[in-house]
Amino acid sequence: MSSTEDRRFEVLRAIVADYVATKEPIGSKTLVERHNLGVSSATVRNDMAVLEAEGYIAQPHTSSGRIPTDKGYRQFVDRISEVKPLSPAERRAIMEFLESGVDLDDVLRRGVRLLAQLTRQVAVVQYPTVSASTVRHIEVVALNPARLLLVVITDTGRVDQRLVELGAVIDDEDLAALRAMLGGAMDGKRLASASAAVAELPERAPRQLRDVLIRVSTVLVETLVEHPEERLVLGGTANLTRNAADFGLPGSLRQVLEALEEQVIVLKLLAAAQHPGTVTVRIGEETQVEQMRTTSVVSTGYGVEGAVLGGMGVLGPTRMDYPGTIASVAAVARYIGEVLAER
Repeated sequence: MSSTEDRRFEVLRAIVADYVATKEPIGSKTLVERHNLGVSSATVRNDMAVLEAEGYIAQPHTSSGRIPTDKGYRQFVDRISEVKPLSPAERRAIMEFLESGVDLDDVLRRGVRLLAQLTRQVAVVQYPTVSASTVRHIEVVALNPARLLLVVITDTGRVDQRLVELGAVIDDEDLAALRAMLGGAMDGKRLASASAAVAELPERAPRQLRDVLIRVSTVLVETLVEHPEERLVLGGTANLTRNAADFGLPGSLRQVLEALEEQVIVLKLLAAAQHPGTVTVRIGEETQVEQMRTTSVVSTGYGVEGAVLGGMGVLGPTRMDYPGTIASVAAVARYIGEVLAER
């Protein structure tokens, strides 16, 4: 890249940094005073004219200064060479906070709350997808001779408990046989495979257990299938209202809030964030969601031992601290994965 192009990117970088910090359009005089660009004010004005002609910056009608466009933010994000790492104290505080979570739900809620605080944006975490989860153990507890409690524990920390009314009594010998059949069908299998195996159990069960297994398998299959309405945790929605002016036209913020209520939209935005360690940034129209055209979404995947469990990230106005947000999303995702891997 030529020195002229490098210099113009430095001008763009300075405009982005100042606009994110001040919310005010940036003029050439301000850039020369605040940044060591090594060129005259006339050269900066010429560079700004070129950047505006190429669509990287724009001039609000109320000011002589310039602000970044979505294209400008994209160029800035694509050329971020260094993302400020978190300090050892910050990393330690994040890990300790997440490790205090008592179960999967608590860890994810803590992760969302922490990410919203770090970025001052809306944070979103997707529950581990069923396709990525494996049954660690199935426990069968007889509450009384005609009622069972089924406890399904997965490798992602998910724990589901279901009651089964048998309609008849079951003795200890048959209960032991039931436990063995369910364990053999489910333990160590992905949930989709475990569901299929459980559905087949009644066909090859001893006659005295067939009716019991029909009832049990019906409950388990329903438990093992995915429920999209339960797959997201949101936090920090109030942060949007603090930056309402950043969403542009009246009604834009309301559209964003309505889109957040449609979890399928948010899940779609997280769908491509399935590579732990790689942070994806979608700016404005890149979200491909009409209600989100004034927002940016910074997302990544989290997982254990190379397996992606789900997506997570933040959503906010296009005027955001991209280097800081990228660092925070990457760090929290990494530590959520480490905490889940230890459980």
